[in-house]
Amino acid sequence: MNFESDQVVKISSQREWSSESTLRSETDQIAKGKYDSSSEADQLVVERVAELASKHGVPRSQIALAWLIQKEPVTAPIIGVTKISHLEESIGALSIQLTQEEVQFLEELYVPHRIVGHQ
Repeated sequence: MNFESDQVVKISSQREWSSESTLRSETDQIAKGKYDSSSEADQLVVERVAELASKHGVPRSQIALAWLIQKEPVTAPIIGVTKISHLEESIGALSIQLTQEEVQFLEELYVPHRIVGHQ
């Protein structure tokens, strides 16, 4: 399966999948258009990321970044951080080499998000 850059599931390194509601999640129509239709499939992918993270003994964010780093033609992921600790944690992804079976395990349930808004 070939994933495009706009088809990346956001992975939280600290929290379980949550149905927690916020004002933004209730009112942001663009986010609803992008994510609501695939949220069940996204949750399954996030659960698989968590499973591999547990197996490797690393945070989920490192599994997500390790997957991304291994994809062609990605040469470098763009990492937006607000704390130096997030950057330091992300660097750990460079030492993770996922097997082909693990990559397939992560990708097989993925459902591409439909394009919403300006492109």
